[in-house]
Amino acid sequence: KQETHFNLTFHKIFFARALVVDAVDNTMKSSAISIILLCYPGFVQSWVVPVAHSPVLSQSSIKQHRRTVSFHDANDKQHLFRLGASSTDTEALGEDVQDETCDPYTAESTEFCTADEESIVPSWKRTARLTTLFFLWYVLNIGYNIGNKKVLNALPIPWTAATIELFFGFPYVALLWSTGLRKRPTKVTPKALKTLSSQAFFLAATHVAGVISFGAGAISFTHILKATEPVWSALILAVGFKEFLPLPVYASLIPIIGGVGLASLKELSFTWLSFISGTVSAVTSATKAILSKRVLDRGDDALDGAQNLTPANMFALLTILGFFMILPFSIGIEGPSAITKAWSAALSNGYTQGQLLRLLSVSGFLYYVYNEVAFLALSEVAPVTHAVTNTVKRVVIILASIIVFRNPVSKLGAVGSALAVGGATAYAIAKSKFGKAKTE
Repeated sequence: KQETHFNLTFHKIFFARALVVDAVDNTMKSSAISIILLCYPGFVQSWVVPVAHSPVLSQSSIKQHRRTVSFHDANDKQHLFRLGASSTDTEALGEDVQDETCDPYTAESTEFCTADEESIVPSWKRTARLTTLFFLWYVLNIGYNIGNKKVLNALPIPWTAATIELFFGFPYVALLWSTGLRKRPTKVTPKALKTLSSQAFFLAATHVAGVISFGAGAISFTHILKATEPVWSALILAVGFKEFLPLPVYASLIPIIGGVGLASLKELSFTWLSFISGTVSAVTSATKAILSKRVLDRGDDALDGAQNLTPANMFALLTILGFFMILPFSIGIEGPSAITKAWSAALSNGYTQGQLLRLLSVSGFLYYVYNEVAFLALSEVAPVTHAVTNTVKRVVIILASIIVFRNPVSKLGAVGSALAVGGATAYAIAKSKFGKAKTE
């Protein structure tokens, strides 16, 4: 009986792994479908409230930042973008403006601008749209994480891989801007680019550090380390800006710290490079979110009157700037010789030129597109939903990576992972409930 039970369990695990691998392969082979879903005007206008058609974000209006406006107002105000309608627009809608700022440019951050629960109008169309978006977000996210790990397994050159992935945002948005599917940014002066340079640097640093951590350890461990972002955000606010969060919010950080400590202690594939890089990724992500809010607080002068800087366009600009910032470091650290050596080693291990090019291009494409879908999905939900769906995403990615790559996980490591991810959820919920930081 024990042998029969073991065989049944083994076959279930093997079957589950086969399903995940097949799903990831299908995702990577059918990436063009994602472009159609995101860019085809008929689909986008009827099912998705597009970032592409969002009105220009006036920096003076965003300064009085609120969490959202309703997508389905009776007067067809759904294109008042949920990340910063002006005070006049919000008064016309009869909604309260929250005296608080948030980060509209990092969809998966705990500081992201989510929707106000009171402004959400439930409907079957909204439910169907969000279900579709969240499904796409999860599938693309899993595809990117596993695809990125496959790239690093074949080509252990994380700086080059991260740089190429940032580059793929440029042809994607260039297509949208040149075809008119999305209004391109205008009046972007050198002063505006200088203002954005710090955010672009931290975006690139977050991505590179995450990729390095992926390559040096398990995907699951990197995501646990990334869950510490709220801890670093609270620390940076307190030390750097003398802004302090309510006590219940600080209390929610305890399980994150304890969980990460336990997961690190019992991580069977632990390496210091993975630990340090994953932690750096969390720190730089928290820093970028804080800087984004500081730019909004500075008003119109911060971006020198730049136009059409919707969050999606802002993300595009930051990605392009980040690519040019990281390129010299990538060349200096790895350079042509390391790339040639890694490429030759991959070919000798059985990979073909076409397979390597496809792995790199699909990984870069999925990185950019899953962020686009994240903007569409997460900006329309309330803070609690944002926190829960982000938690589910991490859990799904962790489970998928364990099944695909067969990474061993200890019981205490699993407990620590659950504590860290659960603590990140508790932080987001506590922060939305107990309010923003206070300056002393």
